[in-house]
Amino acid sequence: MRVLGTVVRFIVAAIVLMLIGYVVPGFSRLTFGEALLAALVIAGVSYLIELMLGRRNSTYGRGIVGFLVSAVVIWLVQFVIPNMHVSLIGALLAAFVIGVVDLVIPTAIR
Repeated sequence: MRVLGTVVRFIVAAIVLMLIGYVVPGFSRLTFGEALLAALVIAGVSYLIELMLGRRNSTYGRGIVGFLVSAVVIWLVQFVIPNMHVSLIGALLAAFVIGVVDLVIPTAIR
């Protein structure tokens, strides 16, 4: 059951990244495969940041630090994913939209 939950989280994250491409200026539109790969890379980078800095400063951390770290992670992922282009403003707006979506549709057990 735990594997299924993880798969669903990545699919939801990929769909959100695809929709962000249509809503957020400065964020390129992604195919489902590119969005799924981006979601995997974002999760991996977020995990590494959480290991190095602790949960408080991770992309899942509360407050402005977590928001800014999330935006930086999104901006950095563009260098790994082909056809993904994100401006700094686009990364900030995407982090905001992802944060709002996470409030409405939580993808992790808290």
